[in-house]
Amino acid sequence: MISGSATADGTQKFLQNSGINSLNFNKFENLLLSNVGIGTYLGDPDNKTDELVTSAVKQSILSGVNVIDTAINYRSQKAERSVGKAISELIDEKKITRDQIFISSKNGYVTNDGDIQEDLMQYVIRELGKPGIIKEGDINSGYHCMTPAYLSDQLDRSLKNLNLECIDLMYLHNGIEAQIKDISKEEFLEKLKSVFELYEQKRAEGKIKFYGMATWECFRVTKDNPQYLSLEDVVEMAKKIGGDNHGFKFIQLPFNMNFDQALLSKNQTVQNKPVSILESAVTLGIGVFTSVPFMQGRLLSPGTMPEFNDLKPSLRALQFIRSSPGVLAPLVGQKTSEHVLENLEIMNILPIASDDFLSLVKKLTS
Repeated sequence: MISGSATADGTQKFLQNSGINSLNFNKFENLLLSNVGIGTYLGDPDNKTDELVTSAVKQSILSGVNVIDTAINYRSQKAERSVGKAISELIDEKKITRDQIFISSKNGYVTNDGDIQEDLMQYVIRELGKPGIIKEGDINSGYHCMTPAYLSDQLDRSLKNLNLECIDLMYLHNGIEAQIKDISKEEFLEKLKSVFELYEQKRAEGKIKFYGMATWECFRVTKDNPQYLSLEDVVEMAKKIGGDNHGFKFIQLPFNMNFDQALLSKNQTVQNKPVSILESAVTLGIGVFTSVPFMQGRLLSPGTMPEFNDLKPSLRALQFIRSSPGVLAPLVGQKTSEHVLENLEIMNILPIASDDFLSLVKKLTS
């Protein structure tokens, strides 16, 4: 198992070695993080995809990206294993050290093991039911589970899959989105409290550095929506559990030129003032990573996105997202060498300056 986690010195060294302009890195929690990250969501749970993902992660890191995002349920645990293999190989080749890269994963959804020929329920009964990790009623209708015993087990499996002693960031995966059909908001918040208590314990054990919430709806919808969560309230909960040095420091949500609520919707409240989720995150000291930058390719069709510069659509999409105040990095799913090369051309271009970005938003929304 590879020891350590991302550090200030390590990420500084990564930036220096990358030859990338420092404006393409964001400083957060004393870490220098590339303003584009690699995601590992899509693909079949087969060996061919394993090889593609491993190669893409290695190529991305060597192109100046030090943010890698995965989840235990992505490709039935095989995405994590592909990331682990890529990192292990680069460390063995002495091309990086563990302290230079920031790795996040997600737990909550129930998954099988893509390397074992067995259906989901057989796997769940054998691996989780018989040992008493889950009991009847723990898994909800959306195949999601938030019990501390289950999440603790899943964290250990993620560490093993990734070949790491410590994961930089562990998200609760789509918590309220997956749970709210079966329980009340009050019950969910009680469950969330127990998850945060578990994650603080795992920080103390050195198994994770930070924790967060990877979400789909809850930070973008209006207050009357059952899935709505106030980021201010969630941060307050983390403070009560972990004190001022709590580990709840990150969220992930969808954001692109179609899903623009994170930037334009004033659906959150901070200090009694209506703000967007991105403004809220900045004020509360929360880092934001964003998902689906291309809407799984749909935004790249000719004429779909507004034209505001001479970049090709994929680079224009990334440029808009990563230039948005409050965004640390969009997470780009990429498997082929050609896509990695094309997407990471953005690392040779500077983000849009804040004043120019505000003018662009005014122009696009007028």
